[in-house]
Order: sequence, then structure tokens, then C-alpha cells
Amino acid sequence: MFTALLFITLGITIRQADRWWHSPRRGRHTLKTLRDVMALQRQRVNNTTPVLLLIGHWLEIAGWCLFAAHHGAWAWALTAIVSAVKMRHLQEVSHFAVHGVLTRNPRLSTFLAEVAVHLPLGFVPVPVRRQRHVREHHPNATVSGVDPNLGDLHQAGLLPGVPTRHFVRAVVYPLTPRGAVDTVQSICANVRISQARWGRLAALVIAPAFATWAWGWQVALFVFVIPRLLLYPQLAWMSLLVEHRWFDADPITGPPAVVEAARCLRLYPNLPALALLARGTWLPYGDLYHYAHSAHPSVRWNFLPALEQAIGFPHYSPDALLLREDAVLRRHRKALATGTVADAPETVPLPTR
Repeated sequence: MFTALLFITLGITIRQADRWWHSPRRGRHTLKTLRDVMALQRQRVNNTTPVLLLIGHWLEIAGWCLFAAHHGAWAWALTAIVSAVKMRHLQEVSHFAVHGVLTRNPRLSTFLAEVAVHLPLGFVPVPVRRQRHVREHHPNATVSGVDPNLGDLHQAGLLPGVPTRHFVRAVVYPLTPRGAVDTVQSICANVRISQARWGRLAALVIAPAFATWAWGWQVALFVFVIPRLLLYPQLAWMSLLVEHRWFDADPITGPPAVVEAARCLRLYPNLPALALLARGTWLPYGDLYHYAHSAHPSVRWNFLPALEQAIGFPHYSPDALLLREDAVLRRHRKALATGTVADAPETVPLPTR
């Protein structure tokens, strides 16, 4: 028990180095414009604290392995939830590596994302993710037939005219049998897509294999298998659902901040407690500030709150996920019920695939 707490505490402590170093609150800075934000980001970017950040996350996972190994079923369930959250955090850290702003050296960003996230979690190679996310999704967010993320939502059944029961099923799609099968198939495809497929397969299984050898199959099941195949995909899916007005975005042209204000959303702008909870669990590392990120993708997560203060909120900024009239999921349901999906603005040329 002591060793588990030591690993978890050490991991959390090590991670704070990156937060402290990049924090806009360290020093006296006035961040009123994008230029101010980028100037400070260029001063703070480095190749050391991101390494500590990723090591910290994996130390925490190791600590939870030790915790699960010495307690009963309740500890396994808790560990599965925490591990899924850790995977969600690692996904978002690597997301900024894909955008090239995790470290000073872009090659190091790619290397760290591959070794610490993509390989052990069975993601696609970083260059493939960069193509899909940076080049295909960002310029075409919410555009039917072009945006790969919207295509994922359509594949799950979120289509115009979808019945209510099918909409509910699609909201928890990763937890359904079909969704679980799709997750397994996507991991297999991610391994096969690279010429180094055997190396990627080995990197994927080494951590759960070691956990099985060291602590038993229960630890491997609840720390790696269940979180990776069910719980983490659901957290990532919920994040995807609250990024954009997927089904009723306004297809307008103009500067990035204007375009993104019409198709992004900002959750919990007036509920700081829920916003803090989301930032610590399913919307980490700037994902809560998706409008600011979409408008200026080259800004690291540490500086997105300051950037948001400079550019404001998008047009749709609800304080509820489900229960209120203006909640995100209710808006998605109403938009799909009307049978409309956002099209591309005529003045914006679309890339071919």
C-alpha cells in the first residue's frame, strides 16, 4: 500500500513541473492578445518538462497497478476508472504533440507521443493522426463528407432522423457490443497500418503482459484491458460530442475565430465546479477550451484559458450536458430530428481524399 501511494504521489508531483513552468501566472504578464500569448509560449517551450509530464502519468498508472494488486474487487473497479482517466489525459497530451507544441523540438514531440502514448495504447502512428486531425478535421470541422470526426459520429448512428432510442445508444456507443468490436478492430487496424506492425504489437501488449506476470491477470484486466477497450473510449467519445455543434453548425466564412465561434461550443462557462471536474477527468489539457484551440491550434493548453479571455466564448456556451433545455445532448437530438446536417460554405474549397 505504501509503495502504491509513493508511486501515485511521485507521479502527481513530477507532473506539476510542466504546469508550473508554463503557467501564465508565474511572473508578471499581460495576455490580452494572441500575440501576447504566443510570445510567452515561445519563452516557456522546452524539451524537459513534457518528458516529466509523461513519466508522471505512467508512474501513477504503475501505482494504481500496485494498489489493485493488494485490494479486493472494489479496488479493481476504482482502478479501472482511474486508469481510463489516465489514458484520456495521455491522449490529450499527445494531441498537442500532433499539433507540434508539446516540446521545443518537433521531432521530440512526435517521439514522445509515439513511445509514451500511441504505442502502448494502440493508437495510429503519429503522422497518420496528424494527417487526419490537423489537415482533415480542423479545416473542415462539422462538414459532412469531409470531416473524419463527423464521419465517426455518423457511423455510430448519429444521422438525421435517428429515433430517440438509437440516439441514446449512439451516445454510449463505445460501451455497446458493436462499439466494443469497433474499438478492437480499430486497434488491430492501427497496428497493421505501420510497416513495423510487430513492433507496435509488442509495445501494445508489453505493459499488460508485465502486469499479469507481476501481479496477476486481474490487474492487467482492470488497469489496461477494460479501460482501453470500454471506459477510455467512452470518455473520449463524450469529449468528441461536446467539441462542436456537429449537426447544426452555421457554415460561415471569415477569420478563424469567427468561423469557429459558429461551430464550436464551450461547456460549463458559468459552473466552475463542474468545469474543474471536467478538466480533471474527461476534458483534460485544454479540451474544455475547444473553441480557443480550434481558433488557434498552435497554442499550448496552458495558455488556452488566457486566450479564451481574449477572444471570448463561442455562440453556443451551455452549462449542461443533458438535463437542461439548452443541454448539449438535447441540442444534438433536436438538430438531428430536423433532418439537417451542416454543409460546407460555398466559398471555402474542400480538400479531396
